[in-house]
Amino acid sequence: MGEIRKRKYRDRKTGEVRECSTWTIRYYRNGKRYEENTGSTKEGDAKRLLKLREGDIAKGVPVTPKIGRLTFDDAAVDVVTDYRINKRRTLAHVERRLKLHLSPHFSGWRMAAITTADVASFARKRLDAGASNAEVNRELAVLKRAFTLAIRAGLLLQRPHIQMLTEDNTRRGFFEPGQFESVRAHLPAALRPVVEFAYRTGWRVKSEVLPLEWRQVDFPGRVVRLDPGTTKNKDGRSFPFTAALEALLRDRLAEHDRLKAQGRIVPLVFHRNGSRIRDFRGAWKTACMKAGVPGGILHDFRRTAVRNLERAGVPRSSAMAMVGHKTEAIYRRYAIVDAGALRDAAARIDQLARGIGETGAAQGQPGADDAPGAPARDRRS
Repeated sequence: MGEIRKRKYRDRKTGEVRECSTWTIRYYRNGKRYEENTGSTKEGDAKRLLKLREGDIAKGVPVTPKIGRLTFDDAAVDVVTDYRINKRRTLAHVERRLKLHLSPHFSGWRMAAITTADVASFARKRLDAGASNAEVNRELAVLKRAFTLAIRAGLLLQRPHIQMLTEDNTRRGFFEPGQFESVRAHLPAALRPVVEFAYRTGWRVKSEVLPLEWRQVDFPGRVVRLDPGTTKNKDGRSFPFTAALEALLRDRLAEHDRLKAQGRIVPLVFHRNGSRIRDFRGAWKTACMKAGVPGGILHDFRRTAVRNLERAGVPRSSAMAMVGHKTEAIYRRYAIVDAGALRDAAARIDQLARGIGETGAAQGQPGADDAPGAPARDRRS
């Protein structure tokens, strides 16, 4: 049975035993006693909180004195720890969003006190500051994660509804063969093989192409592989050689052998004179400007590769495995039909219509068997 009371303490100065000004409640769950300071000087508040706690215990809710006391600052630490333990690649982005936007707004708040209206107010403030819907959504996702971890840890009973904003920033860029060759020609020599490999495979440049090593290239089997755990969806992947892909890798192997003859063993397929290539955004932007395709991004190679596989008639299951799309929903986002493909489709329709018209005209002309007085043909033949 629960009870309410005021704690007693000994005054350090006088040594007298006194009662605290705030009320404390005592309750039991699974035979274990819990005491919780209500923080209120009113007995009625203590009675109401005790009834609430006992009601939750009766419902099977995991009640402890820590419920509802979690602050946003502590929850933010839990989120960072979760990302670090699970070795998530977006850890740096989460830390930046917490430091620059979420913590300045919610620092000092109790998580239980954050309402749907408070979240909407935060989103409006960020939008007014010039943030895009996508940026705000990434920050709201971090906040959602903080609530999820708190509930799992038994530090919170529920979370407010967090409404994500509508995003309309789906990219639809492609590289036509001529555009790709022009951009490639304006890049430094060390970067040309990198973008050609990405153009032909659709693999992610930073996380999949640049770290590629020779142990992953199987010339006898005519396939290049990505190890499980190194891709975005953690699955392994393989891409069979095409003639162009094999020629590219043979050229890289010749460079590997040249350095090896000098006593330099470089495990990377793509490098800059033996040194790892980490980032080339500046060179890429310059090359796109000179090639007349400003705004082109490396990720456009994934859409281009998917489109090329679709044009070649590669079965969808095989194409998904080669490019690295785990679900058809994601694959369809990249399998965008471009204007050129639509024009090709229209031309084929015209060609088919002309063929039907010519055949129909030929069938409509009277032949020898259709002469007046000729016996009717047996149409069953």
